[in-house]
Amino acid sequence: MKAFEIKKGNVVEHNGGVWQIRDIERSAPQARGGNVTFRFTMYSVPGGAKLDLSLRADDELKDVDLVRRAASFSYKDGEAFVFLDDEDFTPYTLDPDAIGEAAGYITDGLAGCYIQTIDDAPVALQLPATVMLEVVDTPPEMKGGTATKRPKPARLSTGIEIMVPEYISNGEKVLINTATGEFSGRA
Repeated sequence: MKAFEIKKGNVVEHNGGVWQIRDIERSAPQARGGNVTFRFTMYSVPGGAKLDLSLRADDELKDVDLVRRAASFSYKDGEAFVFLDDEDFTPYTLDPDAIGEAAGYITDGLAGCYIQTIDDAPVALQLPATVMLEVVDTPPEMKGGTATKRPKPARLSTGIEIMVPEYISNGEKVLINTATGEFSGRA
């Protein structure tokens, strides 16, 4: 497909790798005869390495058929993560490289995930927008402090650390935005 036909979320082949388009910038020079260029921000599938690529409107990229399957986390097999298809219970095994930083959001039975497959082979994980995790270690709220909401560090049940408001205490369940890694409320 030509560069001007590509949309956000498309998956394309480039330099022998598979990439998902996350952002597109179009620039049209004002000079006569200037070519319209498209700057794509792409992430590798699997792995999530970032690449910026500029193409002219008529340059071509090969479209890759990436299939998204709704799945839930089932168990860990050694270092690998095994997800089960929500419809036909097909197991999809992804190694830690394919999971990347998403590992810190995966809990037993986590639903609302999507496994991305190319030719039936699982290549990447798409997490739900928010996940619920338990706070296991955070300093107590300072009594008699000012009324400002100072953030404080909190370690969660999966081992990741985020900043939470001062009123959150150990044992509470919190919602985390998986795109930004930030606290988004009590669960």
